[in-house]
Amino acid sequence: MTEREPVICVNVYSTSATADNLSRHEMLNWVNECLQSQYTKIEELCSGAAYCQFMDMLFPGSISLKKVKFKTNLEHEYIQNFKLLQAAFKKVGADKHIPVDKLIKGRFQDNFEFLQWFKKFFDANYGGQDYNPLDARNGIMIGTEGKGGVSNKSGSTSRLAPNTSVKSIARAAPSPRTTTTGSRIAAQRTNRIAAGDHQRIDELTNQLAEMKVTVDGLERERDFYYGKLRDIEVLCQDQEMSEDKQAFVEQILEILYATEEVTSHSNLSKVLDISAHSRDRTTIT
Repeated sequence: MTEREPVICVNVYSTSATADNLSRHEMLNWVNECLQSQYTKIEELCSGAAYCQFMDMLFPGSISLKKVKFKTNLEHEYIQNFKLLQAAFKKVGADKHIPVDKLIKGRFQDNFEFLQWFKKFFDANYGGQDYNPLDARNGIMIGTEGKGGVSNKSGSTSRLAPNTSVKSIARAAPSPRTTTTGSRIAAQRTNRIAAGDHQRIDELTNQLAEMKVTVDGLERERDFYYGKLRDIEVLCQDQEMSEDKQAFVEQILEILYATEEVTSHSNLSKVLDISAHSRDRTTIT
């Protein structure tokens, strides 16, 4: 019997009742603030590198950052990063299953849900310790804006209070008070337009996420029925040389290999005839 790793972390669980209602912009601001990174999309977190560094921040020694691929677009290196993350989870006693196959595909919804869980995990385990993310990864800038390679080390450290809210991060400074009525009206109009744009962007993002879920469901259904047809084809090919079943098999194969996209009435009749013929043969036997 193998000895289990000691649990040194606080495990958390995300449900619809406990999940924080945080936008993707707020979550990205939190990641970039903590790691001094330049991510612009949730989907970029599919490499797993950010989570590996978060574990180094939360539990020093739980992971070797030298093995983490911070700048990569290769799926197999994403998998390697998540293997390191899973090993770190096991070391500290985190019982979260990492859906690696889904995350590495770079879909928004899968990565956003995992990031929401990880934010709760971070808040429950962060003790406020100083941490220099750039020094820890040897000055490598990560994120879309960091494609230029190694950046100058600023020497700054990240410190966030435990359970800090990402809503307080990277807020715009208030604009200076205007002295004329015309300026105030112009500022209010600009703010209304900007608010409308943000709302529209959020609506489109939600619609896109729903469409992706629908497409994924259709792809799974397609693969499901394709597998059924393939199984029938293999069975028919196995019985093709049998004398007493050859006509039966030929009719099934004729339907399987039909080029019509939609099953015609004649094909449906053939299926019914074949089914009746099969029942009759079974009864006689």
